Amino acid sequence: MDVLIFDMDGVLIDVSRSYRKTVQRTIQIYLETCLGFAKNKRSWITNEEISLFKSAGGFNNDWDLTSGLLLYLLSISGISSLRKLKRLSSIQETLSYLNTESSRSRPKHAFRAERKHLLSFLERLKRSGGGLRGIRRILGTSWQGWIYSAGDLEKENLVKRIFQEFYLGKQFAPYYHLRPIFYRGEGLYKQERLLISKEILSSLRRKVRMGIASGRPRFEAELALKRFHLRPYFDSVVTLDESEEQENRIFRSTGKKVRCSKPHPYPILKTVEEIGMPNPRCGYVGDVVDDMAAARAAKRHLSILAIGLISDHAHRKSTRDSLLEAGADFVIENPKDLLRFID
Repeated sequence: MDVLIFDMDGVLIDVSRSYRKTVQRTIQIYLETCLGFAKNKRSWITNEEISLFKSAGGFNNDWDLTSGLLLYLLSISGISSLRKLKRLSSIQETLSYLNTESSRSRPKHAFRAERKHLLSFLERLKRSGGGLRGIRRILGTSWQGWIYSAGDLEKENLVKRIFQEFYLGKQFAPYYHLRPIFYRGEGLYKQERLLISKEILSSLRRKVRMGIASGRPRFEAELALKRFHLRPYFDSVVTLDESEEQENRIFRSTGKKVRCSKPHPYPILKTVEEIGMPNPRCGYVGDVVDDMAAARAAKRHLSILAIGLISDHAHRKSTRDSLLEAGADFVIENPKDLLRFID
């Protein structure tokens, strides 16, 4: 093997207390503050349920994942349907509108969604292609009008606004040049930790060229690279920003809208291109089905192994089965096993 490429979240970096926690807090704020549901003492969604949704595929983007989880929860909440988004001009106007509408529509009792049909719903979601599109195929547009998850953080994109405030914390205001509305504490990104030791990374680095193909925005990837002093190990780092730039290039030249983030192979292919080695033998290490699907798609263009890494030891068998079904050539449970592939 000549080139080894890593996903970042769940492979290099433990995000169970950062991105996963941010998903949970965003759902809590959206349901309780924006829609006025009674406060829930427990989490509205568990880590296990987040993992199950990601295993359905199509949720490489955590903003999409959060929106999908909200749509699912609303579909079993008893709230009245609201099919169309009303065009609004500010976050405050959006908040006021949702509070007013939901006061007429939400159930009077405290909402604790029943999950007895979750597994069958997720099976339908897989068959429908996963992601937000799959959820919309199943649920239709009945609850779409409740979820403001597109556009500008200043205007209507409540999902992303809440998410970014919690994840970035005190980094939010200087990065977006906006005052926080929902959260003013330390960013949850500070709860992250390194999953693959620098000793292992150093051993791998002596044998192969290395890169990162991540769905993180560039700024958030750089936060982790700087905190853990990882940049010297990697020849290339490709992020969501580069995928979106490619999407814009395609749209300008063809008029077609194409998603170039995983499971599209573009992030992997771009990383290999930037490393600049001719005809390399490659490996891509990921922890979710979208990673394996992206590596499988990349096989049409280069020689690459799809390597699944199981970091969630509580669900080894189901995770292994999902990764293999999505196209993993190998599934490992210890990062040290990567040295075996190199040797």
